Amino acid sequence: MTTPSDGFAQRTQRLKADLVAQGRRVQVILEAAFDAIFENSAEKARWVQAQDDTIDSVDVALERACVVLLADATKQGAELQAEQLRAVLTIVKVNNEFERAADVAVDLADMVLNGKLGALAFPETFRVMSNSVVGIVRDVNTAVFRNDPALANIVLQSQHAVTAFKDALLRDAEEKLARGLMAADFAFSLHEIATACEIIADHCTNVAEQIIYQTTGAIVRHGMSKWVEVGKS
Repeated sequence: MTTPSDGFAQRTQRLKADLVAQGRRVQVILEAAFDAIFENSAEKARWVQAQDDTIDSVDVALERACVVLLADATKQGAELQAEQLRAVLTIVKVNNEFERAADVAVDLADMVLNGKLGALAFPETFRVMSNSVVGIVRDVNTAVFRNDPALANIVLQSQHAVTAFKDALLRDAEEKLARGLMAADFAFSLHEIATACEIIADHCTNVAEQIIYQTTGAIVRHGMSKWVEVGKS
């Protein structure tokens, strides 16, 4: 067996650069999707739908490039170190999480285009929640760029805040619904948006887990309302 050439490291770095660019692309599409929601803008919603095609194309191209890279290393009889293999696998897994987060943006855009939101104004707290989620996407992509397990750990803890935020907002909506201060359809829309925020945060925590795994070899999982290390590869 031979060690991988410098070309392997260079190709991995190029793939990682493409992954970070994809992360930024996903952040932008999510920002636009939330703007479309809060402004009830069909134009922005259609823009989100159009951009999703690019994200899907990059997703497929990145995964294929990773497969080709590993196949080339195998053909050359290269013996990959654990950290080298983790780097490629991380790109594949993070790429998938980013694409799925972008799918949530499309779902939000569909709510606008399907006329589910009407002309009612959303509580300002929902804008605060969406901004927080976009910030989590930004932070986890920065963790990818820097190979930063400390920042990834912060992202893991942020997920708890999003869940707590969602629960509080939905309790408030339920109370208003019970008192006849909010229409049932609108309350259901609020629930969908809050759930979308939580799903995006979940994808980000999955990315954070991968960064910690890549950089430290530690496997972290959620249990008993906290994140714990369950093993090391």
